[in-house]
Amino acid sequence: KGEILGFLGPNGAGKSTTMNILTGFLSATSGTVTINGYDILEDPQEAKKCIGYLPEHPPLYLDMTVIEYLGFVSELKGVAKEERIRQLAEIMKLTRITDVANRLIKNLSKGYRQRVGIAQALVGAPEVLVLDEPTIGLDPKQIIEIRNLIKELGKLHTIILSSHILSEVQAVCERVVIINKGAIAAEDTPAGLSRQMDKTSRIQISAEGPVRDIVQKLRLIPGVQHAELSQEKDNNINVYKIESQPDQDVRKQIFYEMARNSWPIIEMRSLDPTLEEIFLQVTSSSRQGRKG
Repeated sequence: KGEILGFLGPNGAGKSTTMNILTGFLSATSGTVTINGYDILEDPQEAKKCIGYLPEHPPLYLDMTVIEYLGFVSELKGVAKEERIRQLAEIMKLTRITDVANRLIKNLSKGYRQRVGIAQALVGAPEVLVLDEPTIGLDPKQIIEIRNLIKELGKLHTIILSSHILSEVQAVCERVVIINKGAIAAEDTPAGLSRQMDKTSRIQISAEGPVRDIVQKLRLIPGVQHAELSQEKDNNINVYKIESQPDQDVRKQIFYEMARNSWPIIEMRSLDPTLEEIFLQVTSSSRQGRKG
């Protein structure tokens, strides 16, 4: 509850099929799906009341105004008449589409249409939101706006987010499931997956000061397994690589040690695997495992 889950996989892995089964659009050939305790096949009405779904292509009626469309969706979802006006006003405010409420959907930009698609998923106050590629086709500004909206919605709903933009998933999601050829290949937090892929945590710093003394002090910091000069730069500023145990965050200790010796840190960044690197490793290794 209250979690944003990233749902990833290469093309053909089964993401859309899984989401269609979760939301009741397809029947599963085996296994079960329960949403908030309701079986999607045995009790579809109750299960679907708990789900808001935004497909990759939002199911919009272009010749309706925004408010007409959301009212229609509200009626389909069985929202009580006395509740509709209040709920739709809240949803439009949350998704920032109040200013286009009376405009025809066909005249809206791609970004606004996407917001209307998210708004229809919110009708009926479902506990679970399933969002399939919610930022596809948007410009950078619109992507940031939708990403911030998803973070905001994550405080009130459980969100399953499928996206090909892995940096987006890394920025928004608290946990990630990667599937490949219809099976779960990895599942953990982004930081947990990074630890699984790499047995050490790696940091790179650029700092000013005497190389030998800096390396010696870095190596004495508890949790640091290895430290070395990586690259010499100008003006007495050099780059150092530091490896530590994966379950220990040594960044604060590094900062305090460097400050104590008046060696300014110009830059500090993580060298741990990105979600993109993890994704490529997980999906390629699971493919190789199946071939073997």
